[in-house]
Amino acid sequence: MVVYADTSYLVSLYSRDSNSAAAQKWAARMPAPLIFTPFLRHEVRNAIRLAVFRKDITEEECEAVLSVIESDIRAGALQETPVAWAEVFAQAEALSAAHTAKMGIRTSDVLHIAVARALGAREFLTFDARQKALAVRAGMRVRP
Repeated sequence: MVVYADTSYLVSLYSRDSNSAAAQKWAARMPAPLIFTPFLRHEVRNAIRLAVFRKDITEEECEAVLSVIESDIRAGALQETPVAWAEVFAQAEALSAAHTAKMGIRTSDVLHIAVARALGAREFLTFDARQKALAVRAGMRVRP
C-alpha cells in the first residue's frame, strides 16, 4: 500500500512537538517505507531550519534531525520518489477549483494531496486539519 506522509507528520516524527508520540506510534506500524519526494525533502528540511529561527530547537538539534532523515533515506525508511509534475499540477488545479474557495486550502497543502494522488497513495498521514479534510474529499484514508 502506498502511504504519503505530509510535512506536518514528518516534522513531528523527526523532532519534538505535541504530535511526536502519535507520529512515532504510527511509524512503528508502517509495513512499507514512506514516500519522500523532492518537494517533501525541501519542505521538511526548511521546516526543521525554521524551528531554529523560532528558537524551538538549537542549530545542533537541527543538524542532528537532518542527519537522521538522511540516514533513514539511506536505510530505505524514506523512499526517494520522483514525481510527474505535469500530472501533479493538473490534479492540484482540479482540487483547488473544487475545494479552495470553500475550505481555504493553501497551495502547498493542495500540492501535497495532488502529489499523493498522482503517486497512487491511498493513505495520507497528517496533523494538519485542512489537509485532513481535503485528503478525505480526495478519497484517501487519513491517519493518524
